[in-house]
Amino acid sequence: MVNNFELTMKDILQRKIFQHAKVIAGKNGLNKQVRWTHILETNQFESLINGGELILTTGSGLKLESSTELTYIQNLINRHAAGICIEIGTHVTYISDEIIELADQHQFPIIIFDHFVKFVDITQDLHSLIINQHHQMLHQLYELSTRFNELSLLPNGILKILQELHTYLKKDILYLTDEAKAYYYPPKIKYIEEKMRECLSEYTPSPAKETFISLDDKQFAVVPVKGLGQIWGYLCLQAEESILKDFLFSIMDRAALAIAQIMLRNRTVEERKQNIEDKMVRNLLHGKACDTDELQAIIPLSANSSHYRLVLIQTNQPEINAMEGDWNEIKLQRSVIFRTLFKQHGLYPAVSVRKNDIAVIASFKLKGSETQGRNQFTQVMRSIKKLLARNILDGSKCVFGISRVNQDINALANSYQQAKRVLFLQNANIISSAFYEKIGVYQLLLTHQKSHLKLYIDDCLEPLIRYDRETHSELLRTLEVYLDCYGSKKETAEKLFIVRQTLYHRLKKIGELIGSDFMKPDNRLALEMAIKAFYMKDAIKND
Repeated sequence: MVNNFELTMKDILQRKIFQHAKVIAGKNGLNKQVRWTHILETNQFESLINGGELILTTGSGLKLESSTELTYIQNLINRHAAGICIEIGTHVTYISDEIIELADQHQFPIIIFDHFVKFVDITQDLHSLIINQHHQMLHQLYELSTRFNELSLLPNGILKILQELHTYLKKDILYLTDEAKAYYYPPKIKYIEEKMRECLSEYTPSPAKETFISLDDKQFAVVPVKGLGQIWGYLCLQAEESILKDFLFSIMDRAALAIAQIMLRNRTVEERKQNIEDKMVRNLLHGKACDTDELQAIIPLSANSSHYRLVLIQTNQPEINAMEGDWNEIKLQRSVIFRTLFKQHGLYPAVSVRKNDIAVIASFKLKGSETQGRNQFTQVMRSIKKLLARNILDGSKCVFGISRVNQDINALANSYQQAKRVLFLQNANIISSAFYEKIGVYQLLLTHQKSHLKLYIDDCLEPLIRYDRETHSELLRTLEVYLDCYGSKKETAEKLFIVRQTLYHRLKKIGELIGSDFMKPDNRLALEMAIKAFYMKDAIKND
C-alpha cells in the first residue's frame, strides 16, 4: 500500500509521453523514486538539486558527446538525482561510452528522446501525477489518524492499532514498552521481542527519533512513543529501507501518537490512586499505622527476599505558586515520571510528591552484593539528573538522601530519619555520598543531642577554637589537614600553602594548647570526631 504512492523511473516510462523514450544506461536503477522534475541546462547546479529529481535537458552548452562531461553525470549521481532524460538531435547527437559505463556502474538511468518532445508537457504530466499522489497520501494519513484515534478509545486499543497497521501495511509489527511489556501482531512474531530489546539497548543513547535498524538480516523501521518528555516505548515495523520512508514514518508517527494517548490515559487513571498512595507513604514516614491490605497493594514486601530503601529527593526550587489545579497536574506528572524511572531500573516504587521534596519507598529483590544493590539507585539518580539537564523538572536542583536497606516496613520512620540526615549533611557540603551507610562516623554524631556534642567539642578543641578566635589564626584548620594527611608534614604544608617552618610553629602551638600527645591513636580518633562534630554543629546552627 505504501509503495502505491511511490513514483519510480519504471512508472514514468509507462506514461504515454514516454512511449518513444529509450533507456540506454542504468537499467538496474529504474526502481528509484522520482520526487520532482527539473529542467537543467547548466553545469553549475549544486544548489539547485535536493535529490530525487528527474533531470530534463537538451544538452545545450553541455557537450554530452565528450568524455569530459563525466563530471556532470558524476555530480548528478552525487546529488542523488533519480535519473536524466536527454533530447537527441538538437544539441546532442550521441552519448559517449564512458558516460554509459559510469551510469551503469552507479545504476543511474539515462533516457533519450530521438525526436522533439516538449519538456513542459513532461513536467505538467509528472507533476500532476506527483501532486495527485501527495493528495492521496494526505487523505490516507487523515483516514488512518481518524481510525487510530477511534481504536485508542476501545478496550485493548494498543493491540487493535497494531492490527490496523498490519492490515494496511501487510508487515509484522510490535510495540515494546519501557516497563518490559510488549504488544505484537501477528502473534507468531513474539520470538522477536527479546532480540529487539537487546538490539535497542545497544544504542547509546537510545533512539530518540525514527530510524532503521537491522535484526536477523531484516530491516525494521523504529519510531519512539513519547509522553511527558520521556520515551515510553518503541513501535517497530518490519520494512525495507527502500520503501517510501517519509510516508511510512508519517503513518507510524500517527500510530505512536494514538498509543501515547492510551498510555497517558492509563497512567492518569493509575495516578488517580496517587492521593491514597501519597497519604499512606507520609503516614508510614511519620510512624502512623496503615491498613495492611492497602499497604500490601502498593508495597509488595511479603516475600522474604523483598527489601526496600527510602529515597528522599529534595528539589530545592523556589516555592511553587501554581493554582491548586495546576499543582495537582504537576504532582501527577512528577509521580508518573519518578515511578517510571524507578521501574526502569528494576525497583518497585511507592511515591509521595510534595512541592519541595519527593519521597519514594523503593522495594526490590535483594540479589548479589550490597554494592550491586546501590548501583540500581545510583543509576536512578543519574536518570533524574538527566531530566534536570533537559529541564523536565522546571529547573529544580535535586539533593538525594537514601536510607540503608531494610525489610521491616514498620521501621520506615527510622529510614525517614536516616534519609533526612543524609540530606542535611549534603546541604551543608559535609559529605558527597547519598547513601546513609556511607556517611561513616556521622551516623553516631547525628544521634546525639546538640548539648552533648557541644560539651564533647569543648573538651577536645576549646583551647584551639578560643586561640583562633582571639588571634585570627588557623590552628584548627591546620590540625584538621594534618590529621587528614596522616601526620605527613610535607603533604600538610603543601595543602595549606605554607612553608614547612610555619607548619612546625603551628604544630608546636597546637601541642601546647591540647597536649603534645595529640597524635596518639586514642587522642587522634577523639580529635577527628570532634572536628567533624564542630563543622556539623555549625551547619545545624545555620540550618
